[in-house]
Amino acid sequence: MASPKKHIPTKNKAGKESPAAESAPVKGKPGAEAGAAFAFGRENYRLLVIGLVVILVGFLLMIGGGSDDPNVFSEDIFIFRRMTLAPILVLAGYIIEIYAIMKKPKD
Repeated sequence: MASPKKHIPTKNKAGKESPAAESAPVKGKPGAEAGAAFAFGRENYRLLVIGLVVILVGFLLMIGGGSDDPNVFSEDIFIFRRMTLAPILVLAGYIIEIYAIMKKPKD
């Protein structure tokens, strides 16, 4: 035998009790509210893309430097581009990404 459902009152912002059945359902798509805004603005997305490009360029600059012959050591792996410039670009890209995520969009 099924037990009867209990009425559970809810409180509104003023602290007064109001039954849950009185609230009208939202029409339209689930989760869609009138005037709902995106989490990120246009500038945030632009900064995200810029950060991804900077990270990609940093990783592309790290490519190479190996020797074709495994018995011969190549000093090309220790050049400025691979040891200094590329890691700085990757780190800068991640900083741009963090800034793009944390920045509040203009409304």
